[in-house]
Amino acid sequence: MPERRVLVHRKDPPMRVWVMVCLAAVVATPYTRAVEPLPPPSPPPGPILILVQHALDGRGGELRDVRIGVSNGRITSLSAAGDHSIDLRRYTVLPGWIDVHVHLASHFDTQGRIATENEPPAEAALGIAQAAWDTLMGGFTTVQSVGDPSERPLRDAIRDHGFPGPRVLTSLAPIEGNANQPPNELRELVHARKVEGADLIKIFASASQRVGATPTFTEPQLKVLCDEARKVGLRTMVHAYRSQVAAAARAGCDEIEHMTYATDEEIAVAASAGAYLSPQVGLVVQNYLENKERYLGVGNYTEEGMATMKRDLPEDFRVCNVAMHLANSKVVFSTDATAGAHGHNAEEFIARVERCGQSPMQALVSANSVAAAALGMQDRIGALASGFEADLIALDGDPLKDLTAVRRVVFVMRGGVVYKWPDAARPTL
Repeated sequence: MPERRVLVHRKDPPMRVWVMVCLAAVVATPYTRAVEPLPPPSPPPGPILILVQHALDGRGGELRDVRIGVSNGRITSLSAAGDHSIDLRRYTVLPGWIDVHVHLASHFDTQGRIATENEPPAEAALGIAQAAWDTLMGGFTTVQSVGDPSERPLRDAIRDHGFPGPRVLTSLAPIEGNANQPPNELRELVHARKVEGADLIKIFASASQRVGATPTFTEPQLKVLCDEARKVGLRTMVHAYRSQVAAAARAGCDEIEHMTYATDEEIAVAASAGAYLSPQVGLVVQNYLENKERYLGVGNYTEEGMATMKRDLPEDFRVCNVAMHLANSKVVFSTDATAGAHGHNAEEFIARVERCGQSPMQALVSANSVAAAALGMQDRIGALASGFEADLIALDGDPLKDLTAVRRVVFVMRGGVVYKWPDAARPTL
């Protein structure tokens, strides 16, 4: 897991560089006047009719013979009439998936190595843009990307300028520290992220698994951070191992990541507190090991650290299994995807079923309505329902019968815009 970002602290964050170039050109022009920013592009007005034989509603239900109406980027009906249709009756249709923990800024450079702050800004911008595109093509229409200031210009470009990619929420830089930081300093860090435009606060309550997973902040400090975030209207995500899992829950934090090495009782404390639990079992460690040579030698990516992750992968399976079987636990879909993993996020579904005892439907719902609720967006995304964002995907196969269908995403629509549809030339029957 990329606990300490090694490629995030660039002097010129990706994407923003292009804006800076444009600004420089404007400043050099002698007769410039103040103007309003360009408005975001409007979604297709529609109406669009989508024909569906089998759908999953994102809340645990199945739908048959649905006619989804879409206008102005939103679902208007599940029994729409009309002629301008997209025929998806050969596939299974779902709401676009949501991954609440990715690292879009993490990518390989032109030499095939993990990118660092020394990467040329233009190449860094292309790398993060490619990660976003790959994620969207994998069926993920909303992601929470946590840990890099460069995610702000990416988020804004997608939201405000029609740049292709998933809907992005970002924590910007995480809050890291030590047990000696006073409360007023911690509150200032929260306020700084708010001013910078963060959508949530990410907190490191533990050091990296690769360097011991030791505690950083104390429980009272976590409470200061999470209380202050709540006061300014931001959610909190806490990177936590061992006893820090229960500490973050008692501190009132919203979402707890990883949970490796926590006892059954500590995980139960987190579930009882109502926190969203976010284990990862199917992608992040496997990706690190598969691409080990591309990571080694940068930051805390060492042979010893990689060996620790490999050795303790069964521990990740254990905490996931414990979390899944606690009464009323809210286990949300997350992958911690980094360089090499973008676009393969759906592998986590398969591992959740095989390693954690989830049913295929539960796994899929965790990336729809459960994830939407974790983001505070349960009234906008994560379900096939009238009034919701028209974020739709289609799979070649029925994932309830063959979960490997999650690897076969054939159609992607986000906000009423079609980004993937190989069958576009196929006539409607």
